[in-house]
Amino acid sequence: MPDVLDASPYDALLLLSFGGPEGPDDVVPFLENVTRGRGIPKERLKEVGQHYFLFGGVSPINDQNRALLDALRKDFAEHGLDLPVYWGNRNWAPYLTDTLRDMVRDGRRRILVLATSAYASYSGCRQYRENLADALAALETEGLELPRIDKLRHYFNHPGFVEPMVDGVVRSLAELPEEVRDGAHIAFCTHSIPTSAADTSGPVGEHGDGGAYVRQHLDVAQLIADAVRERTGVDHPWQLVYQSRSGAPLIPWLEPDICDHLEERHAAGVPAVVMAPIGFVSDHMEVLYDLDTEATAKAGELGLPVRRSATVGADPRFAAAVRDLVLERAGVERGQAVTPCALGTLGASHNLCPVGCCPARAPRPAAAGADSPYA
Repeated sequence: MPDVLDASPYDALLLLSFGGPEGPDDVVPFLENVTRGRGIPKERLKEVGQHYFLFGGVSPINDQNRALLDALRKDFAEHGLDLPVYWGNRNWAPYLTDTLRDMVRDGRRRILVLATSAYASYSGCRQYRENLADALAALETEGLELPRIDKLRHYFNHPGFVEPMVDGVVRSLAELPEEVRDGAHIAFCTHSIPTSAADTSGPVGEHGDGGAYVRQHLDVAQLIADAVRERTGVDHPWQLVYQSRSGAPLIPWLEPDICDHLEERHAAGVPAVVMAPIGFVSDHMEVLYDLDTEATAKAGELGLPVRRSATVGADPRFAAAVRDLVLERAGVERGQAVTPCALGTLGASHNLCPVGCCPARAPRPAAAGADSPYA
């Protein structure tokens, strides 16, 4: 039997994700949840939902979260970590508030949260914290005893997140025709966000051009590129590029867009491109449509060979990384000296989001941070 690992004072882990529709009838209601408060007409949402309808109205994200849940539970059990794992979403069933209510009724009082976003940004961190505060407020009105909630640190540079992506890029390079393989360019892809949100991402001391969001992605891209060079003996040129832009066209967003980048690389004589979606934990809709469908079609028009490398998904190394992060945070909470595991030049991220970190568009309570009303 494995040794028993100590997660105290925590008594549960919550996998917190975005959510997605699981059938055609879910698409518009799901998009209404995502865009609530923005006044977007239903007809416009039907147009936006065409990406989902191309895939039968089903986003892959929920099944991918189920696979990650299974991987986490399997890893915890095999390593003697007695910590139940729950799952809640921001925008679709199982909804976060419902899951937290179940956790409270199950007697959970100290909860760790794993968000399916590895990097610092408003939409990738603070908005999840705002959703947690909303859920706690709802439970408070129901007269339930509120649990204490902490969020695991950003894991963008944990080896268990980086190493599966290295393998994915190496495999994708090997899939390219031999005559173009060594000259292939690597396009490290992530979700575009407004430049104003990027510039204010991370703690206040990290604000500036691109903020923590861009710096963290660049650090991961360099880590992967260096590892690929060591594995293949080839120093492939690379660039951080963006995808999945939405919103008003007059608002500046991070660029270049992946499709524009493919055109530029083709014009420059690059013989092939590997698209590496380092900004995404799993192959959800932004990967399946924006890369596998739209960007791949653009490459086909150009006659440019492309491959898309895998995301981390439910890789056992990622599940092991989550276990490591849980034990790290538990040790910190118990007052022990802990050496966090992190690659690259930036070091381990903060455990507690400070005041001013990834500020909200408008003031809203956010849990699991230094400014939390639910300490």
